Amino acid sequence: MTFDLSDTPLVTLADGVLTLPISLEGKGNSLDSGAVDQAAVALRALHAGEIDAGAVLLVGLGANFCAGGNVAGFAAADDRGEHVRELADRLHAVVRQLDELTVPVVAAVAGWAAGAGASLVLAADFAVGGPDTRLLAAYPGIGLSPDGGMSWRLPRAIGQGAARAFLIGNEPMNGERAHQLGLLTSLVEGDVREAARALAVRLAAGPRDAHAAAKALLRASETATLAEQLDAERDSIARLAVSADGVEGVDAFVAKRRPEFGRG
Repeated sequence: MTFDLSDTPLVTLADGVLTLPISLEGKGNSLDSGAVDQAAVALRALHAGEIDAGAVLLVGLGANFCAGGNVAGFAAADDRGEHVRELADRLHAVVRQLDELTVPVVAAVAGWAAGAGASLVLAADFAVGGPDTRLLAAYPGIGLSPDGGMSWRLPRAIGQGAARAFLIGNEPMNGERAHQLGLLTSLVEGDVREAARALAVRLAAGPRDAHAAAKALLRASETATLAEQLDAERDSIARLAVSADGVEGVDAFVAKRRPEFGRG
């Protein structure tokens, strides 16, 4: 079965890259509920094998990646608690799906990534930013606590002390500092979206089983002992050595040519 992208008009698929907008140009580039829902539908299809993609690209469609939640929508809700709970559930469905993907996830972090936008940066395997990139916790500014997995991912990425300073201090972090801390995996001078897309296209053309195995090993390492991880690594590399991409990669290296993955 092939997924019909007309059901998710904001989502695109080209060059093996599934592009998921998470904010639109209006409303200050706040997290868009419709975009989040479409991302969830497309990700379910990707997990089910109904979409053939080798990478996922998260983007904002305006000047910023994502300026956080729609605070005006919070204020207008009849029941603010229930409204925010529902929005968090919808966002968290996407965060869980991103975490479970076997293909790389790239975030094009142009402009501001605040609140839920910063959480989605943390959910990506690769985050590309530029001189104008700014990260901000944002939640304390409106008297709220984080969502989108920020309180789990941030201390693991930069340590408890730096995570507390970022989250509770609520001071913007520029792209250079975010890159130094590893929150951005690359910092480019040119167009951030173009650079992020080029990276996603390159990753999509790579060895998918190897990418999936690397992600699985990294995920397992969070709870595994060294002995368990060594056994898992041995089994994984042995399995890949006889896979189509593994055979092609080794043979191409020996022949001093570029490998052509995905042919098997």
